[in-house]
Amino acid sequence: MEEAQSKIIGLRIDVDTLRGTKYGVPALCRILKKHNIYATFYFSVGPDNMGRHLWRLLKPKFLIKMLRSNAASLYGPEIIFMGTLWRGPLIGKKLEEQIRQASEAGHEIGLHAWDHHKIQAKVDSLSVSQFKQLLQKAYSEIQRITGKPPVSSAAPGWRCNSNFLEAKADFPFAFNSDCRGTSIFRPDNIDSAQIQIPVTLPTYDEVIGKNNISDDNYNDYILQQLKPDTLNVLTIHAEAEGGKCSRMFDDFLTMAKNDNWSFMPLGNIVKKALTQNIHKGTLKQGTLAGREGLLAIQS
Repeated sequence: MEEAQSKIIGLRIDVDTLRGTKYGVPALCRILKKHNIYATFYFSVGPDNMGRHLWRLLKPKFLIKMLRSNAASLYGPEIIFMGTLWRGPLIGKKLEEQIRQASEAGHEIGLHAWDHHKIQAKVDSLSVSQFKQLLQKAYSEIQRITGKPPVSSAAPGWRCNSNFLEAKADFPFAFNSDCRGTSIFRPDNIDSAQIQIPVTLPTYDEVIGKNNISDDNYNDYILQQLKPDTLNVLTIHAEAEGGKCSRMFDDFLTMAKNDNWSFMPLGNIVKKALTQNIHKGTLKQGTLAGREGLLAIQS
């Protein structure tokens, strides 16, 4: 029993798009209910402008990633129209029921973004006040839909800097999950920064198609990355594991449980950590294999 208690996976679900919210969220709720597992859902609730990322195909690293992960099958052909030929549809307004479904099922609800694309594309040029405006829109919309405020927030694509941290400090988030790293820490970038619980494991799109990793052995690969008695935080995406990869994700949960791993929302892990000393660390900009551009990394 003691060994099983040390094998914990924090499960984080990012919902980036209209398609992921409409189809992926209900599918994941069904899968999680089947396994009696609860997770932290991070919702994007403003305009779906993800089609504007198409210009990044001019960047070789991003193009290779899109081809390697077969992004068209993950995000659907309609992605090219999102925010390009016309204004992106408001996800929260159109799909209240799906967002509310996750909340009413007992999952932890967090704030991902008002405009996912805008944060990813313009994070380095936004001021503290501009970040606050975007956060407030998403915060209010999630509270309107679910009847309660989001517990925490997670920067889209792990794009976060000191301005973003300062803006988040004005909101009553219990913690944030803005970076990649290895342990729970309190950023020393600003005095009022909230606790960070970083993502420790790679995502599907970062590793699939590399080093002979395929859908056939992806679950085995992720299981091999897990380390007992350390922080294990896995991010899945509603567009992938709630869509094309849903059966594979269902199998992964079975495999992990058979190996005595248990799953819980990020907030539960943070509560356990608060009984100990939370060390300070620096959230800096860095690169990560399988991702294009700079993102927030725990120093």
